[in-house]
Amino acid sequence: MFNDPISDMLTRIRNGLLARKKEVVFPFSKMKMGIAQILEKEGLIAKVEKTEVFPENIKVELKYVNKEPVITSLKRVSVPSRRMYVNKDQLPKVRNSMGIAIISTSQGLMTNKEAGQKKIGGELLCEIY
Repeated sequence: MFNDPISDMLTRIRNGLLARKKEVVFPFSKMKMGIAQILEKEGLIAKVEKTEVFPENIKVELKYVNKEPVITSLKRVSVPSRRMYVNKDQLPKVRNSMGIAIISTSQGLMTNKEAGQKKIGGELLCEIY
């Protein structure tokens, strides 16, 4: 049993990339689906879909360029034992703005760039580049 489903999701994606898998599957939750959709929108993964059969899962098709993974690093920042919150002035620049940070705000999940444009902060979930 795992206590942090977001860390489990990021680990499954990381392990899939290291093993050069075409796709990875993990249990469905709205939070994980939101993170996966942000990764798809940012062009870091190829495709996201929710399976309709019970139990519901999320299937993520991984993206490679010249047989190398597009994502080089996935890092969980805020963990259940140590939450990390940032305000609008503390939003991180991941790898000199080459990567993204995913933030859970009062207006939903968004990247650090979107949160900066809307001038809101929230819980810093993970950094990806």
